[in-house]
Amino acid sequence: MHTTIFALLAMGAGACIAMQASANGKFRQNLGDHPQFALWAMFFSILGTILTAAAVMLVVRPPLPSAEALRGTQWWNWIGGPLGALIVLAGAALARELGAALFIALVVGGQLLCSLLLDHFALLGLQEQPVTAGRVLGAVLVVGGVVCIKYL
Repeated sequence: MHTTIFALLAMGAGACIAMQASANGKFRQNLGDHPQFALWAMFFSILGTILTAAAVMLVVRPPLPSAEALRGTQWWNWIGGPLGALIVLAGAALARELGAALFIALVVGGQLLCSLLLDHFALLGLQEQPVTAGRVLGAVLVVGGVVCIKYL
């Protein structure tokens, strides 16, 4: 039962990513036709993220981690924010040009291929999950879905 709930939550997160990319792409368009307005769309989107996170922290008031715990984290623990900014920028810059479905299909394809490598080589603290024929077939089917979305 927990797996079903987690799967539904993950699908909801995916829906949020599609809506976010579309909203940021339209935001960029509304700001003006200059390609660099994608940077402003990214900035304002991330500002909204910071304000939302600050509001949650004020309401929930979680305990502050120790300085030692923060210093003891691996370097790659800190790349989530910059990577998130790049994802927001990509949505702002590309969703309008590619359309929401193709943009998200390509994002999912990239996520899947990278995830296969991360799992296979047990990178970034993940447990090793070797690449299997079934996993490769799944990735090929996703890439096939991207082709269908783009050309059919």
